[in-house]
Amino acid sequence: METYEPADIPMVGKSKLDEDPQWKAVDATRYRGMIGTLMYLTSSRPDLVFVVYMCSWYQAKPTEKHLHAVKRIFRYLRGTINMGLWYSKDSCNALTAFADADHAGITLEEDETFWEGEEAELE
Repeated sequence: METYEPADIPMVGKSKLDEDPQWKAVDATRYRGMIGTLMYLTSSRPDLVFVVYMCSWYQAKPTEKHLHAVKRIFRYLRGTINMGLWYSKDSCNALTAFADADHAGITLEEDETFWEGEEAELE
């Protein structure tokens, strides 16, 4: 990982993680460990929340495509090491945040039959 250049953004725009034609499996334990590390960082790095969420969907059966996406997040972290939020225990400030973003146009195809069944249960 030390030989890679830092990434400018944590995930490539319009990346479709659910479309992997090769579907080459990787070590799920290692992948989960990497996701867990990134989840810990999301408390001080809100710029990572969406991409970590996207990658965490594939913890059961991660592929090489998913692993490359997680490694890109780590490359992004390497280039933005001095960014983040600092929570002082002595401050009385309330933290309020607003975001209006399309998250780089990244989409996740949803199974329509799942949603149809969900709506039927709610009625």
